Amino acid sequence: MPLLVGTSGWQYKDWRGSFYPATVPVSHWLETYAETFPTVENNGTFYRLARPQTFAQWRERTPPGFVMAVKASRYLTHIRRLRDPAEPVGRLLTAAAGLGDRLGPVLLQLPPTMQADPAALDECLVQFATQFAVAADQGARELRVCVEFRHESWLIDEVRKLLERHNAALCWSDRLGKPLGPLWRTADWGYLRFHEGAAQPWPRYGRQSLVSWLRRVTEAFPQRADVFAYFNNDQHGAAPADARALIGLAATDGWAGRSGQGRPAGPLAGRPLSRPVP
Repeated sequence: MPLLVGTSGWQYKDWRGSFYPATVPVSHWLETYAETFPTVENNGTFYRLARPQTFAQWRERTPPGFVMAVKASRYLTHIRRLRDPAEPVGRLLTAAAGLGDRLGPVLLQLPPTMQADPAALDECLVQFATQFAVAADQGARELRVCVEFRHESWLIDEVRKLLERHNAALCWSDRLGKPLGPLWRTADWGYLRFHEGAAQPWPRYGRQSLVSWLRRVTEAFPQRADVFAYFNNDQHGAAPADARALIGLAATDGWAGRSGQGRPAGPLAGRPLSRPVP
């Protein structure tokens, strides 16, 4: 089972010294980051969608096999609230095409005040699939979409079946060591976000919490499923420290996760899990 572990973003000033050497300029942080982790979640695109040239530069600055997940613009999720999605989805895919084979999943994080609207979500996912198929020459093998719900009205069987039909992943998320919703497997791949740990120093995750999440993922997904895990607890350099800890635990447990070295050629390639999944 390929486990791809990284952080939500890479440009945080307080990571200098704790993760980035003081001698490395900010302009080279992405390259330095990619020496340790095989993937990153670009959450800056939520606030401002970068130009296609910027996405292309990120591709050039990362090695083959690196994967960049892209958080969809708040214009689509928070202002449009998924309605009339064709234009913002097209704009996002046109820009992200610059990543080529580095393009990973797209994350739709819905606002906590947005109640369930299955029809709007369905149309949005249709637009992603349709418009990506038209632009398939951008180099990525496939487009994967993950949805992070933050209003409990979404957590119904109709929405679960909708996600399954589109092979869209329900985002598993954690705060203080506890799941923030049901652990449905709605796709043949997975996506996990760690928002805040309960260990010390704050907001770190403890070993037992990480071990528990490894067990949940192992029990839920088949051997060859790609599972992406991102730490969003960026304060005080906790995210890269916890991401390293999870990679270490996974390797000890026999996972086929990839470190920042010796990557396979393709962004979704990976060695099969060496042990059977329960």
